[in-house]
Amino acid sequence: MRAIDAGILICGECHELNRQDPETDEQSCTRCGALVHARRPDSLMRTWALLLTSAILYIPANLLPIMTVNSLGQGSPSTIMAGVIELVQHGMIPIAAVVFVASILVPTFKLVGIALLLFSVQRRQPLSARQRIIMYRFIEFIGRWSMLDIFVIAILVAVVNFGRIASIEANLGAVAFASVVVLTMLAAVTFDPRLIWDNTESDDDHE
Repeated sequence: MRAIDAGILICGECHELNRQDPETDEQSCTRCGALVHARRPDSLMRTWALLLTSAILYIPANLLPIMTVNSLGQGSPSTIMAGVIELVQHGMIPIAAVVFVASILVPTFKLVGIALLLFSVQRRQPLSARQRIIMYRFIEFIGRWSMLDIFVIAILVAVVNFGRIASIEANLGAVAFASVVVLTMLAAVTFDPRLIWDNTESDDDHE
């Protein structure tokens, strides 16, 4: 049985359990006074809006130069993939691997994963609640590492600064990519995972 079936609402701020009052539209938490809802208001709509915005920004994030690696006074702006290749050519293979995973694999997985969750919840696709919640937890887990490549670029810009010998500069692509990261993190936060169980049609999903 779900908590909502038992007339219990959980506070999103302090996690206090509150008995639902059917006579009021806006109920406050008995502990902290915050508004409590059976489900986050407009969760799917807000998540879709954030996801679509991040998907749009993901295009310039990959097409615009993200950084410029200068060596011996020569260098040109490079995109994420070009930057990865250039880092490999300069012998920075571990850094290139980190940038590739954090900049290409993780954002793509998050965009596809959140979209799949939203679609499966709204369209009741044949995806079990257990599979959905595992996917959601994984997306939420990798979200904390999404800014790793931005931190790497920031560190490279600060550390690799030897004038005409070698230097690294951040470009507009880094701004677009940082926006994608922030928006996907917000999308994961606004999505209410309880909707997964609301859309479960089989009792086998609760086992």
